[in-house]
Amino acid sequence: MGIATVIQVKARPRARRSSLAETSPGVWSAQLKSAPADGKANEELIALVAQYFRCARSAVSIKSGASSRIKRVRIEDR
Repeated sequence: MGIATVIQVKARPRARRSSLAETSPGVWSAQLKSAPADGKANEELIALVAQYFRCARSAVSIKSGASSRIKRVRIEDR
């Protein structure tokens, strides 16, 4: 098993465009186009984090805060 990184992400759904930016060390802000219904925003967040860190979607998971704006996201380094 590889090393995992955990980051804190403040999600803002229903944004004009999707983006991910680090606001301070280990704390990120995510602008998400999707609405927070039916897990769409969480799916978009996982895809955005995977694209930013250049890893597979399966390596990214929401560790806590799935129904909250502030989430802890785990990124597996395989």
